[in-house]
Amino acid sequence: MSDLAIHLRITPPGLFGSRRARRLVERNIRVYRRQWIFFVSGFFEPFFYLLSIGVGLGKLVHPFHVDHHVIAYTAFVAPGLLASSAMNGAILDSTFNIFFKLKIAKTYDAVLATPLGPRDVAIGELTWSLLRGSAYSTAFLIVMAALGYVLSPWALLALPAALLVSFAFGAIGMAATTYMRSWQDFDKVSLALIPLFLFSSTFFPLTQLPGWAQAVVRVTPLYQGVALLRGLDTGFLSWSMAGHAAYLVVAGLVGVLAAARRMAALLLP
Repeated sequence: MSDLAIHLRITPPGLFGSRRARRLVERNIRVYRRQWIFFVSGFFEPFFYLLSIGVGLGKLVHPFHVDHHVIAYTAFVAPGLLASSAMNGAILDSTFNIFFKLKIAKTYDAVLATPLGPRDVAIGELTWSLLRGSAYSTAFLIVMAALGYVLSPWALLALPAALLVSFAFGAIGMAATTYMRSWQDFDKVSLALIPLFLFSSTFFPLTQLPGWAQAVVRVTPLYQGVALLRGLDTGFLSWSMAGHAAYLVVAGLVGVLAAARRMAALLLP
């Protein structure tokens, strides 16, 4: 190994990793150039939900009151599905793909033979998850605008807000994946994501749930993202949105630090 490689190997990467993490992102880009169909597949589930609601169900539900504002049902659901799209984009890479690389293909064993360290792996994979989440969110936001579901100029901030959703779910998903031992453990991922998707105020106001259920939903990450994106898309702004954004940032930071530590424990002798 060259003197430069040895120096890079032993240099502390700092809290947020280093430029070396970009090499892992470049690797993922090269891999997906020939597997692009898998990259775009996660976008379609919330997109089809949006179309079905706009074409069918939305016409059966009359406008209703949300936080003292009257809003059409399709405009209510669209930001929730945008948050779900950001979640899907991040969680696909930070769970299934990382488990395959970590447990099956042993990709990271080869990566650590280079100057990259465990924290570089965590930062690089999280960056890739954010790129995938941002691609899904951008495409979904364009569709929302084309269908007339963007109601406020504040929706320009919906894309960076969606990135916060991807950041939180990507980091939490990565940290959780380091504890998984077999493919059967991914049943637990579905068990967590499906209730989040259905009950995080995506399809109906939170006030329709019992009081104890509202308290549970309010502390979940998808609800924080849905509430933040809905406020920006509709222009119904409040100070609570700053709290939603802070929650997602903290969740993402805790997740990536936990993932980096677990990566080091699993991969380094």
